[in-house]
Amino acid sequence: MSASDGQSGWSLLKGIRGSFLDFIDDPFYQPETDSVRYIADGLLVLDNGKIKDFGHYADIKAKYGDISIIEYANRLIMPGFIDTHIHYPQTGMIAAYGEQLLEWLNQYTFPTESKFKDKAYAREVAEIFLNELLRNGTTTALVFACVFPQSVDAFFEAAERRNLCMIAGKVMMDRNAPEVLCDTAESSYQETKALIQKWHKRGRLHYAVTPRFAVTSTDEQLRLAGKLLAEFPDVYLHTHLSENVDEVAWVKQLFPDYEGYLDTYDQAGLVKERSVFAHGVQLTDKEFKRLAEAKSAVSFCPTSNLFLGSGLFKIEQAKSKEYPVKVGLGTDVGAGTSFSMLQTANEAYKVAQLRRQKLSPFKALFLATLGGARALCLDDVLGNFDIGKAADFIVLNPRATPLMAFRNASEAPSNLQELADRTFSLIMMGDDRVVEATYILGERVSI
Repeated sequence: MSASDGQSGWSLLKGIRGSFLDFIDDPFYQPETDSVRYIADGLLVLDNGKIKDFGHYADIKAKYGDISIIEYANRLIMPGFIDTHIHYPQTGMIAAYGEQLLEWLNQYTFPTESKFKDKAYAREVAEIFLNELLRNGTTTALVFACVFPQSVDAFFEAAERRNLCMIAGKVMMDRNAPEVLCDTAESSYQETKALIQKWHKRGRLHYAVTPRFAVTSTDEQLRLAGKLLAEFPDVYLHTHLSENVDEVAWVKQLFPDYEGYLDTYDQAGLVKERSVFAHGVQLTDKEFKRLAEAKSAVSFCPTSNLFLGSGLFKIEQAKSKEYPVKVGLGTDVGAGTSFSMLQTANEAYKVAQLRRQKLSPFKALFLATLGGARALCLDDVLGNFDIGKAADFIVLNPRATPLMAFRNASEAPSNLQELADRTFSLIMMGDDRVVEATYILGERVSI
């Protein structure tokens, strides 16, 4: 290739200049100085939706000649947020008042989800839901649909149009729910199998086998869910686990011959890598250890745990060095009261405080990015600015509101201590207003 050919090739590239923050290791186990990658004046080079190069502006710019560069001064650029547990059918019932988990499901959730038999309605909500995710800087999510297969189709169709990396699945639920929302063990198996064959690994989409929770599935349905995982070993398992004390007690009544809540899933072959369990508030030491052994993940959902009064997740136990569990953050809308992963990190910090533990801003943001990618086994393609990964990233404005502008009036941080202060203010004070731009595969999305 001649020099002129090289310049022509560079003209097809695109650069993003600004201050960049991402993670190259887990700050729960490694010093933050070895885990955090911060470049005060950096350049991200994009090529056909992927990261071609990344580093200090002067070094990278010298390699690429006159490429087109978009500059974001006084902003912080991060990988897109990854929400490891959220319900798209519950978008319309967010902030429903005043119940704990089991009552809340019956009073609000089940009536709302019954509307998704109508695919036109499901399409409408899917559009609103995905727009809210993107507006809040979330570029990938692990998503509950509901029992109707058309609710999955509506979601994946909307995600596919946006080129999003999304994981979702049809709820499997054959007891202890309104009849209109119940399938059977066999029908759930057949419908899920058809949806896997239709959607799994279609573009950037992935399928999750999705029994709602042990309370609403018979032994046979859980067994067939395990059969699906055996037949399609690269799909996900997504369910709830040990959220609420009454729920745990009910599981014990329904499954008296099992060792505990996790064992109801384990005996069905559901505890494995690519299995993501939401909540885990009431998990025992033995269950944490089993999750670590299986390389399963837990989605820490502090906002909904506080909203429903479910309890305080033991983040320090989940991330212990003795038996480390993969953990991501989940908004859990609609029990979660915000689509914002910044607000979710805010609540995670407070949960840790109530347990006399410290959750640094870097640890919280790790959970929202690379930690989430690792929980979803997507860290080979997402989660930081490593070369070759998908160019899904966000631009945050630390001065998005008058108060934040006053709080963050100083120039861009020049060291990790200053960066910790700046990012902590984003977590405590930030929400969707902080997200100035969201990029999917290197293209800024319009919402």
